[in-house]
Amino acid sequence: MPPRRSHKKSRAGCRRCKARKIKCDEVHPRCGNCVKHGVACDFEHPEVLADLQAAAAAAAQTPSTPATTVNFGSPIVPSAGHLSLASAPLARPLPPPPMSTTTAPGHRLLELKLMHHYTVMTCKTFTFTAPVTEDIWKITVPNLAFSGSQHLADSILAVAALHLRSINPNDKEIVRASHAYMAASLEEYSATLSQGINHTNAEALFLTAALIAFQSTATRVFMKDEGLSINSSSTSSLSSDPSKRHQQPGCYAIPFTWFHSFQGVKAITAASWQYLRVSPVVTQVINSQAALQLDFRTGPETFFGHLLEGLEEELSNPPSSFDARVPLTSRPLPPANSPDHISATRQAYQHAVAVLNWAHKIPHKGAPLAFPATVSKRFIELLEERRPRALAILACFFALLKSLDGVWWLQGMARREVLGVVSLFNSDFFGPDAYRKWWPHLEWAMRIALFEPERDGNGQQGGMPIPPEVWGSDWFAEERALEEQGREQGDYFGHIELLSQMSSAVNSIPTVPEYAAMMAGARGQGGR
Repeated sequence: MPPRRSHKKSRAGCRRCKARKIKCDEVHPRCGNCVKHGVACDFEHPEVLADLQAAAAAAAQTPSTPATTVNFGSPIVPSAGHLSLASAPLARPLPPPPMSTTTAPGHRLLELKLMHHYTVMTCKTFTFTAPVTEDIWKITVPNLAFSGSQHLADSILAVAALHLRSINPNDKEIVRASHAYMAASLEEYSATLSQGINHTNAEALFLTAALIAFQSTATRVFMKDEGLSINSSSTSSLSSDPSKRHQQPGCYAIPFTWFHSFQGVKAITAASWQYLRVSPVVTQVINSQAALQLDFRTGPETFFGHLLEGLEEELSNPPSSFDARVPLTSRPLPPANSPDHISATRQAYQHAVAVLNWAHKIPHKGAPLAFPATVSKRFIELLEERRPRALAILACFFALLKSLDGVWWLQGMARREVLGVVSLFNSDFFGPDAYRKWWPHLEWAMRIALFEPERDGNGQQGGMPIPPEVWGSDWFAEERALEEQGREQGDYFGHIELLSQMSSAVNSIPTVPEYAAMMAGARGQGGR
């Protein structure tokens, strides 16, 4: 009897060959048997193992037993039971490869639902003032995300989840999804920023910055009235130091994260303008915005000119370093009486009031939303210092948002925020005389915030604007006048082009590393 031919056992073969009990040649990245039969090999596709596990779970299910899914790295992590590979029906044909290698099958349906909602409904709520950009937000932006921009994809899903949450506030799955995708988009976005901006990522970073600004605004809408105040449990260790009175329980909290996110759009635009200025997508989005036409007159002839009354006297007698309003920002500032500091403060107030005057004329065109993005860093510092004049300007800005109350991510914001800001004047934070002194500058904001527009037969807010005698101007007449001026002054693109050539303007824009730090800090608040 001829001797038996020696052979080498296959101990490291692919799982398919082991399941079929045939010898595997162990060739990578795809063994010969899998090539011969035209099937996936787990040498080349490690996720095939997960398919086998999923198939095992499906085979073990009964009609009354819920399916167990395997997490592939989605921001929304389900609980997974222990699965035994030996129980899988390995002799049966495998199911098709998964649609995604990053999301569990159960959550692929959620992501499809969110993407569908975004393209059908959510994207249109970004373009209510500029319908010409609808195709960009509906088609171009998702396609750009599909090309490999994870932070843009997560931002899209986050805003869609927030929109669905506004429709179904009790849907816990959607609430969790909104938190998860917001946190994921911020994390990936900050990581990408830290690696630097170049021609390959500038477009996606700009669009993600815009969506993050939408996220931060919409998140504020979901906070209950008490959510606008400092939580008492987080302030138990606060002392009675007067400089910390604004942190005491029940005190209104300014939405600085919102301002930082809108400032981020400005920072990204400035840092990557050399790439964005030649992008047809970005230039169309920018030019769809109403061009800034600022009037820097400081007298009573402008609507909000009264907010600058007494400014020079205030600048000549700056608050001392022991004033309870001042030591609230951790950034080192030049001496309050230095010429540069006084000039920066004056310009910050004048510019903020000029933006209010412009936005007041055409609020229906979305102009008020330019305020948090265009004010200077110094103005935000003044808000951090809780200066009464800065807070009065802030109240008027929030009142302007009443014109956009029908937009889901701004609904109710004017009333809620104006009442919050005014509550600071009506407390002991500024002392007993502050409310009486500043009420004439807050009266218009309160009147607008509390204004109730006419409603139709279904109880819905009508489409008519706030009457001119209440608002203080005729929107459509002012729009025609600004259009005439705009033909001479150019579009928004030209405005940014001009700013990019002015060193003084660039100095008022937060740097990208500074903005990245802001976003890293905001990441912890994304799940609020």
